[in-house]
Amino acid sequence: MIAHAVWLYHRFPLSFRAVEELLFERGIQVSYGAVRLWCGRFGPDYAVRLRRRRAKPGGRWHLDEVFFKVSGRMRYLWRAVDQDGHVLDILVTDKRDTKAGKRFSRKLLKGAGTVPRVIVTDKLRS
Repeated sequence: MIAHAVWLYHRFPLSFRAVEELLFERGIQVSYGAVRLWCGRFGPDYAVRLRRRRAKPGGRWHLDEVFFKVSGRMRYLWRAVDQDGHVLDILVTDKRDTKAGKRFSRKLLKGAGTVPRVIVTDKLRS
């Protein structure tokens, strides 16, 4: 029961009260406080197991940047996607320059744990 409550909370975008209601519909009475405590206690172990089952990124990565405004100021979203469409990493910066691109690339390669066969960019100078 505890494992199911933790799974519901981490697998779906649910609140503690929503998990409480779902369990109540199945005939299990718990408080949302108990669900919160269980997620705090057992949640990190569950997250580690989820990361282990995550698929390895493909050998072809696509890097691009998107411009958008937040509170009237331009921001730049750097994004990396593998050949299967899985988002590998994102970075939002104030500046669009070579330094930001290199920082994103270092962060991406360090976090992925693998080196891609091919990196496809949008050919912008940054």
